[in-house]
Amino acid sequence: MNSFSYDRIGPGHDRTDLSEPRQAEPGEWPKFEAALAVVNRDVTATLPGQDALILMVAPSWQPLPASGIDRGLVYVAMPDGRWQGNSVNAVDLEEGDLPEPDDAMAALTLVTEAAQETVMELLWQVWPVCREHKTGLHVRPAGTADDWCGGEADASDPVVWWCRGSRDGTGHDVSPVGELAATLPGKERRTLRRSERRRDSGR
Repeated sequence: MNSFSYDRIGPGHDRTDLSEPRQAEPGEWPKFEAALAVVNRDVTATLPGQDALILMVAPSWQPLPASGIDRGLVYVAMPDGRWQGNSVNAVDLEEGDLPEPDDAMAALTLVTEAAQETVMELLWQVWPVCREHKTGLHVRPAGTADDWCGGEADASDPVVWWCRGSRDGTGHDVSPVGELAATLPGKERRTLRRSERRRDSGR
């Protein structure tokens, strides 16, 4: 686990010094923020009582880029600021990497994978799970074959939760990321909608 992953945020723990991990400011990483909003719909749908995940920024400890500004490394974290795994943004900007991916689907893939690792490692559970086969799901471009092993995908392909199926079966797309609520049984979907309405009316 990252050495910073136990730092707390919130009242009495405001972070303004870039040498310490801090919660990302609204609008600071727009593509990653948009992607996390999508992933958080699945968190809400499948982990009742779990608050939304957040973006945390930690120092990169790399030599400063030509701009002289260290924007830090971005992690997907639990609401209390803990995270597990790699950052979602490029580390070596000197190599010409963009801080955020050009396309929304690439950002969504990175954020979804990071969210899954943080949830699974810190909550000690498989997430999310295929209701049909009771196995953990994986992040993939839609429509990939069982033997797909990563690599380039069409930027227009939606990012989905994919299940490898039973031992003698074939894999299948379960749901686009952000739409796991549609896979819930009717009673659970209704309960989720009621809780969303209550939450929205309280804003």
